[in-house]
Amino acid sequence: MLTGEQIRAARALLRWEQKDLAEAAKLSIETIKRLEKIRGPIGGLARTTDALQAALEQAGITLFGDGRYEGEGGPGVRLTQPIK
Repeated sequence: MLTGEQIRAARALLRWEQKDLAEAAKLSIETIKRLEKIRGPIGGLARTTDALQAALEQAGITLFGDGRYEGEGGPGVRLTQPIK
């Protein structure tokens, strides 16, 4: 489950503005702003969260905190590739 905190943290690691993420995910800037204000899981439409996750992962971000990694302490992000 993607969180507002993960979105903000991922953008910071990538040194992206909200408009950069909006363009990469093919979403509006207003959608990005609204989702980043949410504390915890963002919910919403699956296609929106899928687009965000795909854009961030393509840019080199690994999202975790959903049970995919052993010993994780909660939602987080990691930059796993050089910034493009």
